[in-house]
Amino acid sequence: MTKSKTKPAAKRAARKPGASRRVTAKHNANRPSPTPTKLVNSNGLKVSGSARADSKQAKVLAMLQSSDGTTINAIVKATGWQQHSVRGFLAGVVRKKLKLNLISEHRENVRVYRIAKDAAVATKAAV
Repeated sequence: MTKSKTKPAAKRAARKPGASRRVTAKHNANRPSPTPTKLVNSNGLKVSGSARADSKQAKVLAMLQSSDGTTINAIVKATGWQQHSVRGFLAGVVRKKLKLNLISEHRENVRVYRIAKDAAVATKAAV
């Protein structure tokens, strides 16, 4: 037979009948949350204003902004992420969150990713 999960009668009676439990806020509730702002860098590309310059995200975005682009293996070496995490970052953060035009090209038996400098002219290559 299992024990009941109800509180002992002494503890139930100690609480006032009409009183409900008070819900406390987090200790940082008064602190305003940082709101990322969309900025445009010198290349005309959108970048998040809340990203640190020394973060892994910033490193990957810099690699993607180069004219030659980068491969998944190069990003794995630079960040220490798994391959599936890099693919998730490219789809979820670069394409969806930051709304950047990510180009995927197949060169010399290797898939190369880069961010298009002019989003209006560039089109996505067939995957």
